[in-house]
Amino acid sequence: MLSRLATSSALKRAITRSGRQVRFNHSASSAESPIFSRVGTIAAAAAASGAASYAYFESNIHADGADEGLHPPAFPWSHNSPLSTFDHASIRRGYQVYKEVCSTCHSLDRIAFRNLVGVSHTEEEAKALAEEIEVQDGPNDAGEMFERPGKLSDYFPRPYPNEEAARAGNAGAYPPDLSLIVKGRHGGADYVFALLTGYYDAPAGIEVREGLNYNPYFPGGAIAMARVLYDGLVEYEDGTPATTSQMAKDVTTFLSWASEPEHDERKKLGLKAVAILSGLFVISIWLKRFKWSVLKNRKIIYNPPK
Repeated sequence: MLSRLATSSALKRAITRSGRQVRFNHSASSAESPIFSRVGTIAAAAAASGAASYAYFESNIHADGADEGLHPPAFPWSHNSPLSTFDHASIRRGYQVYKEVCSTCHSLDRIAFRNLVGVSHTEEEAKALAEEIEVQDGPNDAGEMFERPGKLSDYFPRPYPNEEAARAGNAGAYPPDLSLIVKGRHGGADYVFALLTGYYDAPAGIEVREGLNYNPYFPGGAIAMARVLYDGLVEYEDGTPATTSQMAKDVTTFLSWASEPEHDERKKLGLKAVAILSGLFVISIWLKRFKWSVLKNRKIIYNPPK
């Protein structure tokens, strides 16, 4: 009988102890669950941001050609290197292509003739180009407007006086200004070059509305601008063969410069800054090693009186 009572009390104690253990484990798990949930949330957010960054920066991911246009391939532009400048001979040829082909529809509002000086033309050549246009100026002493030859301070003339006239002359389509077109389009210079050389016959199953032209690099695949660059369209002054790809490359280089005229000067200043800061860094190491070593290595000894 006593053994049974001892056994039953031991069983009760074991059950009570196990119940306390279960409650303790439950409270510990409940205390730790917010931490695990927070870690899981952070990990999920990090994974989502990493996937978004990969999708944005990975050049092999192509856009939907039906909505956003085909992603242009990456071309080896010479000015993309950190230590290289624009090809100024190509800028000069690109200005010729813009003047003879693109300027009939597209404006270049942010570029003046003085910007060409020292970049693609001499001062005399830029003055001669400016004098070819007539600019409305005034009023004069009689209060009347008058026409005068262009000056270096004048900006490139617009092909149309306003947007309504531009749309009326292009079947409702508005030719955009090209001053910042390279900066304002995803893909930059690659997009402009691919667009100029990307005119093809529409593949089977794709219908292009009348008055539009198929170009897979343009959003929607149909563009109002027809193909404008053909082999031999212009005659370069330096004798470079005026193929379609060559003209597209030159005018794209010119528009890249127009979007960022300070490009070359910025890289030159950056190179000077790196050289100066490197020298100052070496001097700072020398000062720390030889000037402050005495202070950093000194010993303070206290000699109590005997």
